Order: sequence, then structure tokens, then C-alpha cells
Amino acid sequence: MDDLQHTPLFALHEELGAKMVPFAGYAMPVQYPLGVMKEHLHCRASAGLFDVSHMGQVVIWPNSGDFADAAQAFEKLVPVDVMGLKPNRQRYAMFTNEAGGIMDDLMIANLGDHLFVVPNAGCKAEDIAHMQAHLSETCRVEVITDRALLALQGPKAEDALARLAPEVCEMKFMDIRELNLNGADCVVARAGYTGEDGFEISVQEDAAVELTRLLLAMEEVEPIGLGARDSLRLEGGLCLYGNDIDQGTTPVEAGLNWAIQKVRRKDGAREGGFIGADRVLEQLEHGTNRKRVGLLPEGRAPMRGGVELFAAAEGGEAVGTVTSGAFGPTIEGPMAMGYVPSELSAEGTLLYGEVRGKRMPVKVAKMPFTPANFKR
Repeated sequence: MDDLQHTPLFALHEELGAKMVPFAGYAMPVQYPLGVMKEHLHCRASAGLFDVSHMGQVVIWPNSGDFADAAQAFEKLVPVDVMGLKPNRQRYAMFTNEAGGIMDDLMIANLGDHLFVVPNAGCKAEDIAHMQAHLSETCRVEVITDRALLALQGPKAEDALARLAPEVCEMKFMDIRELNLNGADCVVARAGYTGEDGFEISVQEDAAVELTRLLLAMEEVEPIGLGARDSLRLEGGLCLYGNDIDQGTTPVEAGLNWAIQKVRRKDGAREGGFIGADRVLEQLEHGTNRKRVGLLPEGRAPMRGGVELFAAAEGGEAVGTVTSGAFGPTIEGPMAMGYVPSELSAEGTLLYGEVRGKRMPVKVAKMPFTPANFKR
């Protein structure tokens, strides 16, 4: 642990009895004394607080002072509509490479005169270099290093946070606002990575511990670790970069078509123009050879990432691979996602996952496994 980076909440995690593990170069809490199963179920029923300070935080300032210039420049890197993003709104996006593969997925927000970008922890150094290489002629790329990032998630997250800032009750899913919480200037987004309603809170690191203690003192709120974070996001059908999406996977193969707005597609007002656009637009129009699908194994045993998928109980070559798998506490059974040929991607298709040399039945299933609970 001594060789790993620490978030501003590291000492608090240890005080709370967290089990710390290496993750993306950081020492992070995988679980607290409550345990992964109870943490997961508490987040679904009430409110859970996650430390996600290992994520990147970047501000893109247009040199001209005109937000539209920053948005236009950023659209060269992502296949989504940035110029149409209204003030105090954010959007899911992905950086693509020359082959249309996903370099990382991220959140981008319009904060009036600048873009606020949150990339994944494991990719943030490469993402920052990518933005600096492509945006520096028109924008200043400011890397934020003195802020923590908290995620308050669950159906009672609004009740908890509203005690500190009643304005959050006015926010809808994907709204983002600059608010004062407990005397600290924060950037608060109504979003998250659990499939539940909730908020992500960027706060100055010198105010982060006090804010965290204040939230954890509320009856609804429990600290939640990476273990439950993974089962929650998987029940929600959400991708984990490096597992379910990567440089060799396009947004269309990954089923992220919904994130590519009409204006950036073929015949749209700003068709293409992003790195890897030819392949992505071609796949949007004509489809792909493989697709990301949800999978429900029979029985109680999870099928983890790396399990090979077959079309028959015996013989034949592998047709696909599981990319994420876990036991779903909410659905009370195993769940997974992976990639299969498009012709085998229909809901209900029976496949077989090879676990310890034995092929076990698994059916293609609709995602999310647990309905989303966002505040629209």
C-alpha cells in the first residue's frame, strides 16, 4: 500500500475499518465491516457514499472565452453532441481511436464558460495527454489535483444531500450545478454508476473529510466500497473500462449507440469529424459482427470475466467471451455481460460458458438486470 497513491479520504477509510486494495494505482476501500452484500443492498434501499477521488477531474477553458469554441474543439475527440450541451448539463461520452475503438469513457459537462471532464482513473494520464495534444491550440487544459470526488447514491440520496443544499431537489438526472455544501464550494452532478438516483460531488480536498463525516453521520448513509460498486454497476448494465470496453471495442459493438446523438451521425448537421468516425458511422448504418449482451447463468455460481462462451454443450469453437460477471444481490442470482456474434445476441439465446472445464448453460438477457431509478 505504501507504493500506491492515496485519496484525501485514505485515513478516514482506515478509521472506518475498510479493507484496502490496489486499484488503478491507488489504495482504495473494497469493503467496510458491513460487507459487500449488505453494502450493495443498503445502496439500493437507502443511500451509499463512495470515494471516487481516484477519477480524473479536468477543466477545458476556451482561449477565446467563448464556450462554443471549447465544445467545437472537443467534438473532434468524441462522437457525441458537445455543442448542443446546455449550461448546467452533462453527458456521457467516449474518446475514440483511429480504428473507432474506445480509448476511455468519460463524463463531460457544460459549466457555462468551460467544460468539466471526468475521465476514468486507469486512463486519466493518457486522456490528459490526448486532450493536451489535440486541444491546446484553442483551449487550456487544466488538470485539477486538489479536489476529492464523492458519489452519494441510492433512493434516499436526495433526502440526505438536501439537508445541506435544498436546491438539489430541483435537479434532474444529468443536471450539474456549483453549490455550497457545509461551507465548501462544490460541483454537484445528479448522476452516478449504480443505476440508482444520486449525486457526484467534487469538493476541495481540505473540506472533503469533514463533508464525508457529515454525510456518514446521517441515518440513511453508509460507506460503500469497490466490491459493491462493481455489483451495483453490473446490475445496472453499465460498462467497466478495461473489461467491457477497450481500445479494440467500438461504441456500436458495445451497444452505446444511444450515446451518439443524431447530429453527429450520417446526414446529421455535424456528421462525423471525430477520430475513428468512418468506422463508427459505417457500423451505425450497417451493424456489427459482434455485440455486447447481458447474460444470466443458470444456477447460483457466477461466470467471471474471461469465461469462454460456446454455442453448444459439447464441441465447437468458442463464439464469445464473458467480460464481467458477479453475483447480483438485488436479483439474487449470478449475472454477467460479454460479447457474442450478432446472430447469437437475441434475448433468450441459449449459450454455454466453460467453467473449470465444464460447460454451463447461460442465456442472453436484457439489460439492465435491475431497472434504473434515475430522477428524470
